[in-house]
Amino acid sequence: MEQLLRLIEADCTLTDKQLAAMVGTSEEQAAAARKRLEEDGTIVGYKAVIDWERTEREAVTALIEVKVTPQIGNGFDRIAERIYQYEEVESCYLMSGGFDLTVVISGRTLREVASFVTQKLSTIECVTSTATHFILKKYKENHLIFEKPEPQEEGFSYV
Repeated sequence: MEQLLRLIEADCTLTDKQLAAMVGTSEEQAAAARKRLEEDGTIVGYKAVIDWERTEREAVTALIEVKVTPQIGNGFDRIAERIYQYEEVESCYLMSGGFDLTVVISGRTLREVASFVTQKLSTIECVTSTATHFILKKYKENHLIFEKPEPQEEGFSYV
């Protein structure tokens, strides 16, 4: 099952026939396994990874460190749920270390991201502080390299 999941994670466009050949099972068994994994919530969804730098779309992505006061009985879960309900939020993670949550958002402009932080995120009563970091360039995401390096000629120059 793990092999099937790794293959789907690496390329969700693989057909059941291709998956079956790769894991050594029948197409029907591969299809049934995928369906079970979707139904039980193991496979949450499918997503293409887009290099938006190659398009006309203007956008900025920010990682926001969020410190919060956990709620009695709910810990961080209720606060995280409130935050991830916002349309702007792409990802939300509970962290160890110097802050509690990492929130990833995208907006058209720096001002749009700043507005989200100041008007929505920082006004939540359990949020005690935020620190926003803007992504300047993506090199690799979900095991995919965005820009393959050009082959370099190795040479030596003697003086």
